[in-house]
Amino acid sequence: MTNSQGISELVINRLPRYHRFLGELLKQGIERISSRELSEKMGLTASQIRQDLNCFGGFGQQGYGYHIEQLRDEIGNILGVNKPNRTILIGAGNLGRAIASHMAFENKGFKLIGIFDKKEALKGQIIKGLPIRHIDDLDEFCRENLPDCAILCIPEEASSEICNTLIHLNIKGFWNFSHYDLALNHPEVAVENVHLGDSLMKLSYKIKNL
Repeated sequence: MTNSQGISELVINRLPRYHRFLGELLKQGIERISSRELSEKMGLTASQIRQDLNCFGGFGQQGYGYHIEQLRDEIGNILGVNKPNRTILIGAGNLGRAIASHMAFENKGFKLIGIFDKKEALKGQIIKGLPIRHIDDLDEFCRENLPDCAILCIPEEASSEICNTLIHLNIKGFWNFSHYDLALNHPEVAVENVHLGDSLMKLSYKIKNL
């Protein structure tokens, strides 16, 4: 599967790992690295790394390798992490609270600006410096603050209506923890689905087949 620019989803899925790993190398004081050395550290082939990066232009130099800080910045630009997307979170239950409290949004290209829930009892509680707002305030907040992205930590049965509202309010991207098939019903928006149960079952398969 490819995106509108003709880049394979498999390549895109590897970009965050490159970005994270290059950051770790910078912390170790390493300034440059060859594709062979990088492949040995990451468990990929040197050919795969070169092919992935060539999808976005040539970044290495023959006989020199990759300048780590420059390459990380270039990958950051490709991923869009250097210009934070204004983000709201819908659903301040256990999962929503954990994500709001512990995710380093600013390092990933996002800035959390609002948290919403339908429960009146949660209104006004503070999570990471932000007050929980009632879902009835969503329309006014979005029109005033123009968020780009929404994180959905709500049940599947509640997702359809809230997604329609958010798309009407010009939300362009969704980090979707519900089981609602947003991409199928709204192909015009960007969606990243997160199925924790699927990930756990994949682990079960790997353990079973050791």
